[in-house]
Amino acid sequence: MMEQRSVEPWLRGTLAEYDAVRRQVLHALELAAEDIEQWCSGLDDSEMEARPFGIAPVGFHLRHIARSLDRLLTYVEGGELSPSQLTALSTELSAEPDAAATLLEVCEGISLAAGRVQSIAVGSFDEPRFVGRKRLPSTVGGLLVHCAEHTQRHVGQAITTARIVVATRLEPASTDAPHV
Repeated sequence: MMEQRSVEPWLRGTLAEYDAVRRQVLHALELAAEDIEQWCSGLDDSEMEARPFGIAPVGFHLRHIARSLDRLLTYVEGGELSPSQLTALSTELSAEPDAAATLLEVCEGISLAAGRVQSIAVGSFDEPRFVGRKRLPSTVGGLLVHCAEHTQRHVGQAITTARIVVATRLEPASTDAPHV
C-alpha cells in the first residue's frame, strides 16, 4: 500500500494568487493528478482496460477526465465542440490497451485544463454559457465548479476500479479440485 499524503492540495496554502473559485478548481485538478498517479500508475495495459464485474475500466475514466475537461472548458470559453472533440468523445470507452498512453493523456489533459482555468477572468463567473447541442444554460462559474466535481467523481471511480483490479492480482488461482 502506498503512503498517504499528509495534506491535500487545498490545505497546502498554495495558489493564493488566484481567486477562491479558480484556486479550488486548480486544487481539485492537482488532487486528481496525484490520486491518479498513486492509484492507477501501476496498472499494466490489460489491467487499465479490465472491466471487473462489467464496470467501466480505469482507462475509460482517465480518458473521460481529460476529454471532458477539454469539452467543458471549451464551453467556459464560449466555444462549440469541434468534430475532433466529438470523435474523441465517441472513443472514450473503446481503446487499444496502452496504459502509458492513457496515463500520459490524462496527465497532459489535466495540465492543459489547469492552464485554461488560470486564464479565466475573475469577473466572468456569472456570465452565461451554453452546453451541448441543446444549449443548456450554465455560467462560467458553474462550468468551472463542474470541472472540479466531475473530475473528482471519475477519479473516485477509477481508484475503486483500480483497487478491484489490483486485488484480483493477489487472489491465488485455484487449480485444485475441491476437497470433499
